[in-house]
Amino acid sequence: MQTSMASVGHALHQTLVFFNPRLSNSFKILPLPIARSFPPQKQRSRWAVSSPAFAISQSSLHQSSATQDDALSVGTDEGAVEGASAIDVNPPRGTRDFLPEDMRLRQWLFQNFREVSRLLSFEEVDFPVLESEALFIRKAGEEITQQLYNFEDKGGRRVVLRPEITPSLARLVMKQGKSASLPLKWFTIGQCWRYERMTRGRRREHYQWNMDIIGISKVRAEAELIYAIVLLFERLGITAQDVGIKVSSRKVLQAALDKFLIPEALFTKVCVIVDKLGKIPVDEIEKELTSLGVPVEAVKGIVNVLSIKSLSDLEDILGSEGEAVADLKKLFSLAESYGYSQWIQFDASVVRGLAYYTGIVFEGFDREGKLRAICGGGRYDRLLSMFGGDEVPACGFGFGDAVIVELLKEKGLLPNLPHNVDHVVFAMDPSLEGPASAITAALRRKGQSVDLVEDRRLKWVFKHCERVNASRLILVGSSEWEKGMVRVKNLTTREENDVKLDELDLFL
Repeated sequence: MQTSMASVGHALHQTLVFFNPRLSNSFKILPLPIARSFPPQKQRSRWAVSSPAFAISQSSLHQSSATQDDALSVGTDEGAVEGASAIDVNPPRGTRDFLPEDMRLRQWLFQNFREVSRLLSFEEVDFPVLESEALFIRKAGEEITQQLYNFEDKGGRRVVLRPEITPSLARLVMKQGKSASLPLKWFTIGQCWRYERMTRGRRREHYQWNMDIIGISKVRAEAELIYAIVLLFERLGITAQDVGIKVSSRKVLQAALDKFLIPEALFTKVCVIVDKLGKIPVDEIEKELTSLGVPVEAVKGIVNVLSIKSLSDLEDILGSEGEAVADLKKLFSLAESYGYSQWIQFDASVVRGLAYYTGIVFEGFDREGKLRAICGGGRYDRLLSMFGGDEVPACGFGFGDAVIVELLKEKGLLPNLPHNVDHVVFAMDPSLEGPASAITAALRRKGQSVDLVEDRRLKWVFKHCERVNASRLILVGSSEWEKGMVRVKNLTTREENDVKLDELDLFL
């Protein structure tokens, strides 16, 4: 074992003397109570899964609230309340329970998020899930404003379960004020909520990895963020043949609107509509733009510009002097230096539907087109000023947990993450519960994971060792204990030995 066990024998010495009369006649073996893991037999039926009071019934979802309230009460006498209906054991639609195997997968993914962030020298921050509603009500027309879980709290304040994380970041940066030493390189992993139509990989709650850089105006910041995404994909076993990253700039859309004399007041609404390019038919896009009052000729021109897939074609239309083209050319040049140019491609239709983006924007996608966007982000230089703060250059991305898990399933890349413990300790006789507990405690203090089992048959214990993938089984039996020893079975090699407590650290 990597963890030192040098003091296990010493830690158990007093226990050995206390429980073994052959080592000291001044002590007696004390009788120990046998612990129960469930209520006495006569009471057990009140808690049985098959009890009518806790039976799952879909019809109960349509019963009156008075009847539903009855389902939460349990009678004081033996058995269940007659006629009581069950609660719905499913989580709210669009949300998830996480069983142990799901939690292992989630924690594995989060560890990869954190490791990539560490490699790029980012620091972790966090924010409350409950935020002020005003933080997310920005401009009319944004789809996100129609998807908020918002309500009035008991103090009369309008609050919201955050639908995204970037505004919370902006709030914290503004709160720090002049004390914040720029640039800031922060990341977080937080839960987000949106009441939206659910599809594969799209839920009403999800966890999101955000990386943000505050205080750098150069394209180097976007290049770093895209590199972080590529690095994560590589760590997960995903290749450039599996996914790509579409890149454009909001300045491209702005140039197109300026060319066709579209008023600034329509910019946000146009962004929301053209963000649907590639997701709904082009004629539907054109109808929605026309309904805004955009002239038919301008609609055709805007759609044509946003259909460009080549940076050189864009340069032919907008010229090489504009900021949009210059920024994009710089990004692609940096991508060559980083070594991820094969991952990115220019696509003018990527505009991102949120109003605060101001420059380069990007989205990760699966090349087979089976899933929604894997991640997305861009530059948002004016977000802080939208909330009344200073105008500070900034960019970042959000990367959800649901779509990437679907992609890993699709590619057969989900890791095998079994539950593992170092040792299972089992007292062969109820009178040896005390020694077994002491051994367990000593091993845990040395950093070992130990499952203490009692009141079971030995056959069940061996099966349990297989279920939890235990490395060793430590049996505390009467004959061995009389000799100051325990039996240790290596569950990998199937070898077993009687080991003195003082030598237990050496054996393990």
